Amino acid sequence: MPLHVHFLHSLTAEESGHLCPALSPALTLTEGSTIAAETAVLVAGRPSREQLAAAPGLRAVVIPYAGAPTETRALLRDFPGVTLHNLHHNAAAVAELALTLLLAAAKSAVPLDAAMRRNDWRPRYRQPAPAVQLAGRTALILGYGAIGRRLAVALRALGMTTLATRRRLDAPQDDNGTTVYPADALPDLLPRAEALLVCLPHTPQTDGLLGAAELALLPADCLLVNVGRAAIIDEAALYAALRDGRLRAAGLDVWYSYPPDEAARAAWPPSAYPFGELDNVVLSPHRGGATAETPRLRMAALAKMLNAAAAGEEMGNVVDPLTGY
Repeated sequence: MPLHVHFLHSLTAEESGHLCPALSPALTLTEGSTIAAETAVLVAGRPSREQLAAAPGLRAVVIPYAGAPTETRALLRDFPGVTLHNLHHNAAAVAELALTLLLAAAKSAVPLDAAMRRNDWRPRYRQPAPAVQLAGRTALILGYGAIGRRLAVALRALGMTTLATRRRLDAPQDDNGTTVYPADALPDLLPRAEALLVCLPHTPQTDGLLGAAELALLPADCLLVNVGRAAIIDEAALYAALRDGRLRAAGLDVWYSYPPDEAARAAWPPSAYPFGELDNVVLSPHRGGATAETPRLRMAALAKMLNAAAAGEEMGNVVDPLTGY
């Protein structure tokens, strides 16, 4: 009997074109807000309680992107027989953007670009130079998952010493040149971090992980990049540290406020604080995982997971609703 998979959202023509030819014939697909009782796998980011209850044989919920919304994790705790999964198709793209933000922050790329657009050459002759060299510096990666591991490889190629933290770890270990520490080693690691790269998911354990006290432990010329979630870093403390020069610069792809609808997208501040007025901040609109290849990569990762389910194999990328990863 075919395994029934339901998509809570309607697939675009492009998504269908990538997904359907790659699927096992042992799968049947449906779409829409009404879920068939025979659904075994639900592909949805934020299903409702009623939608989950409509399929008594439901085995798994697949979130078709990285991360797991807080409300979805909370809901799945009431459905212990249903496993939760997400996709890691965007790991390379997010790691690339994190590296881009780090380089742009280190080299003052945005203010130098703005000056040249005004035909202003004075920054070229400024002393000390507005850029810093990354080679020889120490980078600390918070969250050593699919994104963090890729990022470590790139940073080592630049000549940086790489440290990282990972929650599911009891003692430090070496991973191809990166020293990985348990998460509770963070206070001892922050003073060593000349570049801090946040790749963590937002969970109850990581919410507000970096506040004023933690930021104060960083070296005075530290560069900070956040491609995880904004709420991991205290908003007011981050702004103050950048405004007052306690952090040299930052590259931020995740924010504290998002437009509630399409009409608001043209003019919506990403924070209660004016980060955009600071010339030591590179701002990015949470597009780390978005590239021209994203639809194909997303559907390829999803097809692999669904085909595994159809074959009775482990689907992979299991998310613990309690911990969020």
